[in-house]
Amino acid sequence: MEYIFDDYGNELLPVPKTVSQVNEYIKYLIEEEVMLQDIYVSGEVSNFKKHSSGHYYFTLKDKSSEIKAIMFRSYVQKVKFKIENGLKAVVHARISVFEQAGIYQLYVNSIEPEGIGSLNLAYEQLKERLFKEGLFDDKYKKPLPKFPLKIGVITSPTGAAIKDIINVATRRFPLASIILYPSLVQGEDAPNELISGIDYFNITNSVDVIIIGRGGGSIEDLWAFNDETLARTIFGSKIPVISGVGHEIDFTICDFVADVRAATPSAAAELATPNLEESISKINSFKSRSISVLQAKIIESKSRLNSICSMKVLKKPETILEIPKIKIENIKSDLVNSIKNRISSTKSTFTNTVSKINALNPLSVLTRGFSVVSNSSGAVVKSIKQVSINSEINIKLSDGAIKASVISKERTDK
Repeated sequence: MEYIFDDYGNELLPVPKTVSQVNEYIKYLIEEEVMLQDIYVSGEVSNFKKHSSGHYYFTLKDKSSEIKAIMFRSYVQKVKFKIENGLKAVVHARISVFEQAGIYQLYVNSIEPEGIGSLNLAYEQLKERLFKEGLFDDKYKKPLPKFPLKIGVITSPTGAAIKDIINVATRRFPLASIILYPSLVQGEDAPNELISGIDYFNITNSVDVIIIGRGGGSIEDLWAFNDETLARTIFGSKIPVISGVGHEIDFTICDFVADVRAATPSAAAELATPNLEESISKINSFKSRSISVLQAKIIESKSRLNSICSMKVLKKPETILEIPKIKIENIKSDLVNSIKNRISSTKSTFTNTVSKINALNPLSVLTRGFSVVSNSSGAVVKSIKQVSINSEINIKLSDGAIKASVISKERTDK
């Protein structure tokens, strides 16, 4: 520590340090400590922020303490998974001082999830996100063509996968043509080449089905098939896509988003092609059954025709009119009898009615010697009071009428 002395050599005040000098010195001390320049720190991520510059800022904390951290864009680009608050992680970093703020912090160059690899976490995060978006739904799966004449294959031209696909496809269905779109299947450039293959076949519409895949390997080897853009390209393909990546136990994002997942490239070729021998056998079997059915139908129809030809009506067509003729005669006879009965009944009713009317007719009594007397005005004479001496009267008889003159009247008491 430096001090200020007077002219007599007496000690006065110590020389003060600036804030910048203090921070600079602390930074020097920390950076001189070798352990702090190559350190792994575990903790929970909080206060995570992604700056517009591409840098990551966050805090790493445990139950009782916390430390700020920064990860520059050049290192961020190597992170495969999504960093979120609450993530338990292990960072590889160096510790230094940010002099302007006077704080020390972690300068992170890599970050790994605690207890699980970064690639596995990135895989699970992407899988969950695409699942929620519906990219794995069966309703979007396109059916495979039964007899594809052109099969597009996107894989390495030198790998075992293309050889297996060709061997299986040509053995099962030699009528199909294999069209290879050569692509990297591993490394940073692989996803873009695989995407170009899908786009090429869709733009040219040159194949009936697409197989995309490669042989087995570690998660790092298969990572190109976990690319999000590739997954969305496969989902948007108008041509059905079969994913045949790795071995039976390997699963990639492509497997879930493709229309069909095959355990291996060879299995993909089997799913893409029908077995020609089996197809021919099925056709022959169908042909045989069809011939048998047609022959049985012909025999049945011939028997029915012979039965129809032996019918009496065909030998003597006029017999077909016998029954209708008899029916007509019966109907005619019934109709005539019905009319006669109706006339007889009506006539009898009419006679009875006339008799009743005649019985009630006052003129009918004239036939028994009675007559009807009326005065000159036509009124029926019922009393002597209605006529006078020398008045004219009309006498109505059963067979005619008489005009007379009254010469006398005599009242008869009852």
